[in-house]
Amino acid sequence: MSNKIYNLEERTAQFGEAILDFSNFIPDTIANRILKSQLIRSGTSIGANYMEADSASTKRDFMHKIAICKKEAKETKHWLRMVMKQNQKCKEKATLLSNEAQELVLIFSAIINSS
Repeated sequence: MSNKIYNLEERTAQFGEAILDFSNFIPDTIANRILKSQLIRSGTSIGANYMEADSASTKRDFMHKIAICKKEAKETKHWLRMVMKQNQKCKEKATLLSNEAQELVLIFSAIINSS
């Protein structure tokens, strides 16, 4: 994800899509099935929660959903780390995705801190 997207709705959607694409390259083992499931859930929920935040009816609800986005981005970093540990061949792509997840964490942190 080298080209930076400043539309957060699109950026989180593309991140979720990249997680789905990446999951197809993770070998199908018992451990990896669990890791992939967790990774897909957290990685795709960032965008879903952002969509909810964007439609929030109150500032409090908005901030709550943004906090969930941040939490899910941090969780995604954890699962990517576990995938890297289990699959050395996936390390390069997982590192790029982890970097993007960290950027999302920082963006959501900035939104939370600006209120």
